[in-house]
Amino acid sequence: MSIRPFHLAFPVHDLAAARAFYGGILGCPEGRSSESWIDFDLFGHQIVAHLHPGARAVAANNPVDGHNVPVPHFGVVLTMADWEALAARVAAADVPFGIAPYVRFKGQVGEQATMFFLDPSGNALEFKAFGDDSQLFAK
Repeated sequence: MSIRPFHLAFPVHDLAAARAFYGGILGCPEGRSSESWIDFDLFGHQIVAHLHPGARAVAANNPVDGHNVPVPHFGVVLTMADWEALAARVAAADVPFGIAPYVRFKGQVGEQATMFFLDPSGNALEFKAFGDDSQLFAK
């Protein structure tokens, strides 16, 4: 079974800032757009930034592996090479990490590289990679 692209729509308070962040820093090709939304290709998945000037992200977190993981969040499971390249691009752009790139659950089932950061509207993103993709749903 091949995986189909997911679609996610989320609020942003500034479309120009979203375009610079998702298109420029993250390298997401832009699709259709209007004065109130922009489609981006996030590693083959469709995300849509919808303008909502009063949008404010929810500030909640959940403890995972000694870190406070922001909830809600979204992202993509990348190859390790793509994850490392993205971590370098984000760091080079001086985007502050909420949780800096590291290996979570080291030596355990589900070992994964992960990082968290916020977009300009405060939406939390997580990108992760597995040395062994069979660990994605391992118990």
